[in-house]
Amino acid sequence: MQLPEAVIALSALGNGHRLAIFRLLVQAGPGGISAGDVSREVGLLPNTLSTHLAALVHAGLAHSRRAGRSVIYSADYGVIRALLGYLMADCCGGRPEICGSLPDMLPGASCTPITPA
Repeated sequence: MQLPEAVIALSALGNGHRLAIFRLLVQAGPGGISAGDVSREVGLLPNTLSTHLAALVHAGLAHSRRAGRSVIYSADYGVIRALLGYLMADCCGGRPEICGSLPDMLPGASCTPITPA
């Protein structure tokens, strides 16, 4: 990932609603979650939600697919890894022992997908 892509991704995440939506998409796992379920989970009206989802898709952080009458949104884990890699590149002046490993920095993180209500 290069600076321009990182700026777009970080700008998309610089909004409270979009950050909440993004976290929900990450938690939902590769199978994704329907736009309707996202709307219910984050409490946004569909037209407002659509704007936020479009920003995340534009930034490459998410993608969508049709499943019947529903639109399913998923986080793009490759882009997430690239963004984290960009942010952590040359960590601590080339002394990675200062930064530790990413999993160690996230003690509360888990890889358990959520079940939509």
